[in-house]
Amino acid sequence: MGKVTGFLEIDRRDRRYEPASDRIRHYREFMIPLSEETTKDQAARCMNCGIPYCHTGCPVNNQIPDWNDLVYHSDWEEAARNLHSTNNFPEFTGRVCPAPCEASCTLNLNDSPVTIKTIECTIVDRAFANGWIKPEPAERKTGKRIAIIGSGPAGLACAQQLARAGHEVHVFEKNLKPGGLLRYGIPDFKMEKHLIDRRVHQMVAEGVQFHGGVNVGIDLDPAKLVAEYDAVVLAGGAEKPRDLPIPGRDLSGIHFAMEFLPQQNRRIGREPIVSNDPILASSKHVVVIGGGDTGSDCIGTSVRQGAVSVTQIEIMAQPPEKENKLLTWPDWPMKLRTSSSHEEGAKRDFGVLTKEFIGENGVVKKLRCVHVDAKMQEIPDSSFEIEADLVFLAMGFVSPVHEGLLEGLGVALDPRGNVAADTKTYKASVDKVFACGDMRRGQSLVVWAIREGRQAAHNVDLYLMGSTVLPR
Repeated sequence: MGKVTGFLEIDRRDRRYEPASDRIRHYREFMIPLSEETTKDQAARCMNCGIPYCHTGCPVNNQIPDWNDLVYHSDWEEAARNLHSTNNFPEFTGRVCPAPCEASCTLNLNDSPVTIKTIECTIVDRAFANGWIKPEPAERKTGKRIAIIGSGPAGLACAQQLARAGHEVHVFEKNLKPGGLLRYGIPDFKMEKHLIDRRVHQMVAEGVQFHGGVNVGIDLDPAKLVAEYDAVVLAGGAEKPRDLPIPGRDLSGIHFAMEFLPQQNRRIGREPIVSNDPILASSKHVVVIGGGDTGSDCIGTSVRQGAVSVTQIEIMAQPPEKENKLLTWPDWPMKLRTSSSHEEGAKRDFGVLTKEFIGENGVVKKLRCVHVDAKMQEIPDSSFEIEADLVFLAMGFVSPVHEGLLEGLGVALDPRGNVAADTKTYKASVDKVFACGDMRRGQSLVVWAIREGRQAAHNVDLYLMGSTVLPR
């Protein structure tokens, strides 16, 4: 514990945003980092609790009090080593993780948790700037070959761990570049893509081989991979979106969020846009259906493209602005959350059920909606209309896409349509096949994907070698 009375003497301070009027003019990250001394002060606020509940909130089991203490004592290099012992990619989680660790912090009982996410991001950014993060190739090779399908955070974490164990690792990605939803789903203003490229370069130097533009199940028979490799890991995402089958759904101008967001990311990345129908929000009234992070990303992207107005509607009732700590802590609370994109100019409405899309000449023009109560029952005489030239469906994802890869392999599915595999072995129902990340657990967080990729790697190594030194 660096400073015994730190939490009493030092107020919480966190990173700030550039003004909204400035940041909506570009797609770069706009977080203003804390100074070194301020970061050390914030690390000094960590109480080194007898029971560190932040550990229960962190899926990758980051040793948070340990690296807070190291930062306070200016041992940044050792802090980076400690951080990487549990998390392959803290520069990703330090930017896009919702920080359940902070919700679990004891100081959150007073609404002033330690700025864990900010300190984590500062450690890894400093480590890269000082050249402390280098490739870690295996000293000896095992002769085993592993195919990993999907290069999102689960696939990348699994690949890096297995390569460091000495295996020959091949990663197959249907898009041109690796990263999965890190690259094609998360907007650049939340996480710039050179961060992914930097890690990919490290992994290539560690022996990982990437195969872009290969859609396994369409371009390549998955049975061929099972026959040619010693193990196959399914690490794709849960990419089947939840639809809204109501009258007018076939009108032009209604799109899934993941038809819209990847297009803009490809524009910024100077990749070709496959669709002949570019989706642009400029000069349009935009309606986003769905109140989660994906909906928020649609808002921020629409504002930057020059939308006339953006409205976000959510079928659930508006949550409270503050949680009841005695009922929820240290668990993740359900409360009203306002993202940077919301602050950039979006109207939000809760308890709204969309009944019909109304169009003219085959193009959407309005939504007919009604308010519902907490039991999802329509409130009498609450019908209203919203003007809309462009509608994004951001209501979550129901399962992985079954056509192609999963049907070709014939793996068993769980009741929700995900690949059936437990968290003890991560083995699928087909011999030599493992599954991790969203494809196994369903739509979730980047930090959960990293955890599952690491744990799957542990079990693949154990399966191939009979023992493993990879952490679980």
